[in-house]
Amino acid sequence: MPELANAPGTVQSGDTQTGIAAVIAQLKERFPDRCATSAALREQHGHTTTWLQNQPPDAVVFAETTEEVAETVRICARGKVPVIPFGTGSSLEGHVNAPLGGVSIDLSRMNAILDVNDADLDCRVQAGVTRKQLNSYIRDTGLFFPIDPGADASLGGMAATRASGTNAVRYGTMKDAVLGLTVVTPDGRIIRTGGRAKKSSAGYDLTRLYVGSEGTLGVITELTLRLHGQPEAISGGICPFPDVASACQAVSMTIQMGLPVARIELLDEVQVRGCNIYSKLNLAETPTLFLEFHGSEAGVKEQSEMFSEIAAELGGGPFEWATAAEDRTRLWAARHDAYWAGKALKPDAQIMVTDVCVPISKLADCVTETAEDIRAHGFLAPIVGHVGDGNFHVQVLVDFNDPEAVRETEKFVERLSLRAIDMGGTCTGEHGVGQGKQKYMAREHGEALDVMRAVKQALDPDNLMNPGKILPQS
Repeated sequence: MPELANAPGTVQSGDTQTGIAAVIAQLKERFPDRCATSAALREQHGHTTTWLQNQPPDAVVFAETTEEVAETVRICARGKVPVIPFGTGSSLEGHVNAPLGGVSIDLSRMNAILDVNDADLDCRVQAGVTRKQLNSYIRDTGLFFPIDPGADASLGGMAATRASGTNAVRYGTMKDAVLGLTVVTPDGRIIRTGGRAKKSSAGYDLTRLYVGSEGTLGVITELTLRLHGQPEAISGGICPFPDVASACQAVSMTIQMGLPVARIELLDEVQVRGCNIYSKLNLAETPTLFLEFHGSEAGVKEQSEMFSEIAAELGGGPFEWATAAEDRTRLWAARHDAYWAGKALKPDAQIMVTDVCVPISKLADCVTETAEDIRAHGFLAPIVGHVGDGNFHVQVLVDFNDPEAVRETEKFVERLSLRAIDMGGTCTGEHGVGQGKQKYMAREHGEALDVMRAVKQALDPDNLMNPGKILPQS
C-alpha cells in the first residue's frame, strides 16, 4: 500500500489544522458510530486504483439520508473544511482523493430505491444504489437501466462523472439518463433540479450542470432516472478482423448506415489474448468486435445480416452469432473483465488505465496511431473500447516502482490525450478529469475554462467541494 499522504488534522498548520480537528470533533459527536478516522478506513477512501498517489481524507462520515449529508456539509462549511463525496471508489482519475485533507462523505448506505414508475419509464433512487442493484430490483417490471460502465458503480458516482459504457451507442450516457437530481450545495442547502417530465423549457438546465461536475459543485444524494423497456429479442456475437483499422472502419460504416446496434466493442489482439487466458475463451488472437443488437426477432436478424455484409466487405468475419443467453453472458462477462484479463498478461505489473474519445470518422486513425505508438515504445498495452461512439481505453502494464517506466507511460498518456483533442475529440470520454487529466483541460476547452472557473467560484467560493479536481491551477 502507498504511504499515507496525511494524518488526521495535520494536512495544514495553524488555524486550518485547528479547524479540521474541531470539525472532526463535531462530526464524532453528531455521528458517534458513523464518523471514522482510522488510517486503514481513510486510506480506503482515498484513491486506490491505477497510479495516482493515495491522498486520504481526515475523516469519513457514513451518511444515511440527504439531511445527514446536508448537516455534515454545513459543519464542514463553518470550519472551512473540504468535502469529498464517495460512492464505491471505482473511479480512475483520483476523484476521491483528498489533496487538501477534509471529510469524505460515504454515500454507500444511501442505497434505497424510492420510486419506480412503470408507466412513465422512470425511477427515483438514492445516490448509493448501484446499477446492478437497480436492474435486479426492476427486472420483473420489464424495464432496465442501460448505462453500464463495467464496474458495479454507484448511480450517484456515475452521474458525477457522466459515466457511460457498452450500451452508450444506442441508449446514451448518464447525461441522457438523468431526469433530475437532489443536490446538497456547498453551504449545506438541499436543492432539486429537473423532474419527471420528459422535457422542460423552464430556466437553466441545472441537472446537466451537476452531471459530470465530479462533486466539485455539490453532493448528489438522489437521482430521477430514465428507464427503458427490455427488448423482445437480443442477438449478438463476435467478428474478427485482420487489423484494428478495418475493425474501426466497420464500426464507422455500421454507424453511418444507421444500424441500431446496441453494443459494439473493440478488443485488439493483445486484449483478446488476455481474455483467452483470464476468461478461458478460445478466440482467434486478432482484432475482434463484440456486438449486440436489440429489437424484434426479425429486426435483430436483419441487423446481424447487414453487419455481416459490412464486415465481409472490409475483410472481416465470419460474424459468429451468440443468440443463447448463456453464450452472450459469457462473452460480455469476458469484456467486462478486460481489466483483469489485461493484468493476466503480466501478473507482476500494475495497470495504468486511460481513455479518450474522438469523432467516429477519426476513430480508425486515432486507434491505428495509438497502436503504432504502443509498438514503437515497447509497451504491453491492450486496447479495448466502446467504439460505437468513438471511445476507447488503453491499459498500460507498468511497474509503478520503476520511475523511468512511469515517466514514459505518462508521456504516452499525454501523446494519446493530445492526439484525441487535435482530432476534434476529448481527453476523456467517460473516466472523467479528476486529478489525472487536469493538464489537458486548457488545450481542450480554451477560453471556456475561465467560464467553468467562474461557475465554480460562484457556487463554491471557498473551494470546499472536492477541491483539486477538474480545474487546473490558474
